[in-house]
Amino acid sequence: MPGSSTKAARRQYGFWYRLAAVIGKPPLFLLTKRDWQGYENFPKTGGFITAVNHNSYLDPLIYGHYQYDSGRPARFLGKSGVFSVPIIGRILHGSGQIPVYRGSTDAAHAFRAAVAAVEAGECVAFYPEGTLTRDPEMWPMTGKTGAARVALMTGAPVIPVAHWGAHEIMPRYAKGGRGDRRFKPFPRHTVRVVAGPPVDLSAFAGKDLNAKVLREATEVIMDGITALLEDIRGEKAPAVRYDVQRAAAERRKEREAGR
Repeated sequence: MPGSSTKAARRQYGFWYRLAAVIGKPPLFLLTKRDWQGYENFPKTGGFITAVNHNSYLDPLIYGHYQYDSGRPARFLGKSGVFSVPIIGRILHGSGQIPVYRGSTDAAHAFRAAVAAVEAGECVAFYPEGTLTRDPEMWPMTGKTGAARVALMTGAPVIPVAHWGAHEIMPRYAKGGRGDRRFKPFPRHTVRVVAGPPVDLSAFAGKDLNAKVLREATEVIMDGITALLEDIRGEKAPAVRYDVQRAAAERRKEREAGR
């Protein structure tokens, strides 16, 4: 049961992780009604990876709450700048979260830390899209290869996770501005979070971790997340996943054609 395993996890993660839960949970209880499913898909022991979609700034808090209550709290990979914010940064460092230094020779450190955490029997959470989805209908975009790389290096299972509803409280890129981008705390919105069975990466076992293998494995992971989100939304995702680089190239072509 999540209750008994949560006690063990609290002992493992210590003061700072518990403090984050104490601070974060009360506002989420006020803001959300929760429909959480799929805990049976989390391994009871041993390291594993979760791969989660991203469509609101609230996602890490809501997913963190969901994961914490599973009894297998996650270590998140997060942008390094957040770790420099007073108080927040101290909590992140103290609770064992993993900073990602993008565009730096230190970038590989995050993956080494993720591999070490998984091999030590912990859960490491990835947002494979790397940022909030740019898909017009908020379907998962093409993913970055970090989760696939760590999974294939460690042999750990990858659990796809999809959530939906946080965007109704805090829409993408909301800045307290106008229209449907405003923060909407009330009435409380139902937030659904579902974890699925491990994705099947057996076709890639033992292969060299070249760019092609990592891209293909990442597509399998993104397919798993998307299928869960289709079930939650009761809709079919587009046949072609939104790709930021492809979309930027198409916009450049349009601008050049219009000159």
